[in-house]
Amino acid sequence: MNMELIIKYLSELDKNNNREWYHSHKSEFKEANKEFEELLEAMILKIGTFDKSILQNNPKELTFKLVRDTRFSYDKSPYNPAFRAHISSKGKLPVPVGYYIMIKPDNQSFLGGGLFADMFKDATSMVRNYIAENPQEWEKIIYNPDFEKYFKVKGTALKNVPKEYNKEHPQAEFLKFKSWYLEYSVRDEELKDSDKFIETAVKLFEIMKPFNDYLNKALVNFKMPERK
Repeated sequence: MNMELIIKYLSELDKNNNREWYHSHKSEFKEANKEFEELLEAMILKIGTFDKSILQNNPKELTFKLVRDTRFSYDKSPYNPAFRAHISSKGKLPVPVGYYIMIKPDNQSFLGGGLFADMFKDATSMVRNYIAENPQEWEKIIYNPDFEKYFKVKGTALKNVPKEYNKEHPQAEFLKFKSWYLEYSVRDEELKDSDKFIETAVKLFEIMKPFNDYLNKALVNFKMPERK
């Protein structure tokens, strides 16, 4: 797949972030999007060697639209110049958690995993409870040398430990969190060789799998809220 074609299209969209340019360059979008879907297909097959739960996914169903919701944003740019996808056992839904990829020019690309969404109170409670009850398993994962080499757990957090948990709990800092996720930054230069990029991405996704598995055990009974 041609990663440079993807970056070229997204860079031009970034410079011409308006509906007129977007609609007059639909053919370029289709070409770049086709390359991104081919990238996802190659990744799915390789991730499937250590996580068979994601093999049934269709790349077309894993991607997110470029159109931005600008209703509550100061930035009224209509498009997000990034190709994004989430690969999990249930596709691109935020739960169960899986493997996230964002390709965005100017060294803004990254590989991710974990629970990014912090608007689901039930999900936050489930993970907090699981960490509170299984602190040693959590510690074993996040302080594994391979994990620490590439990742640090991020997330939006409260200032204090919620009152229902012990302030002296060994994982008290993580009980403050409302989301728990990982990010590994990727520079534009690293995207030029697609085979090498896929190899790196799959290696990192395999390292983060125990982290994802831990969260998914916590979230096993979570149900996505129904849209009203």
